[in-house]
Amino acid sequence: MRYILNIVVFAFLMLIISCNGGNKKETPSSDTTTATSPWETDFFDDFDSFNSDNWQDQRIWVNNELQCYVPEGEFGTREVSDGTLKLKVVNIGEKRSCDNLDKHGEQHPDTEYVAGRIASKNRKEFVKGKWTARLKLGGDSEPSMFPAWWILGAQNNEPPVQEPDENICWPLTGSGEIDIFEHHGDAEKNHFTTGAIKNLGECDKGDWWSLRKDFETTLNEFRDYSVEWEGSDLVYRLDEKEVYRNVGEGDNYPEPMFAILNFAKITDNPMTGEWVMEVDWVKHEFRK
Repeated sequence: MRYILNIVVFAFLMLIISCNGGNKKETPSSDTTTATSPWETDFFDDFDSFNSDNWQDQRIWVNNELQCYVPEGEFGTREVSDGTLKLKVVNIGEKRSCDNLDKHGEQHPDTEYVAGRIASKNRKEFVKGKWTARLKLGGDSEPSMFPAWWILGAQNNEPPVQEPDENICWPLTGSGEIDIFEHHGDAEKNHFTTGAIKNLGECDKGDWWSLRKDFETTLNEFRDYSVEWEGSDLVYRLDEKEVYRNVGEGDNYPEPMFAILNFAKITDNPMTGEWVMEVDWVKHEFRK
């Protein structure tokens, strides 16, 4: 998700990806076999409450996004009710200062938009396996929407830095990124994007396009979005049906990874009121 500098180019490329499938058709790698052992769950949160043993608020300025991430569900941006987590972007009606910093220490400008972002960083981190979230948008797609469900390498050096080994820059190994669900309201209205970010071997240099693909979905209904390691492949599923595969890419993500759920606003299209991403549950599974 991160570090997109030109949203116009981005939207144009998204349309290209939607039309041509993103990259050439791939077949499973030769060492991929059908797993026979069942998945076993080692982490499950059904959001009966906000469990700080599982999640923490993550407040960081990335992608030149317009919202300010605020703590403790301020302005209703992160709340748990009726068995689901609600993450929101809220227009509070007037600009206020924002203490979010980017990884270079630059402070976010004043903004009228506030939002929620949570991460399992230093709480629940796992090597490979399968990550799934069941989620939906609380209404129709609108321009500037940027909700996401993704995983990031646990040695990532972006705030909050809490452990001595959190010193690896995105997207190098240890700080790799896999985007399980992203919706870009400035592009296709009823689509989500899924796929890995290819590590180009330097800090802040990742290939966003060749390993990602766009799919149609019903955004305002609960759907299950997942990624799993199958042999050396990364397999992406929608409601347990395989929709995409990064052949041979799984071995490029050997590190423990943590989960992130967030709702961002990415362009100057006006909004009033609030946007909501509702999350029913999140889980991680493994095979013995």
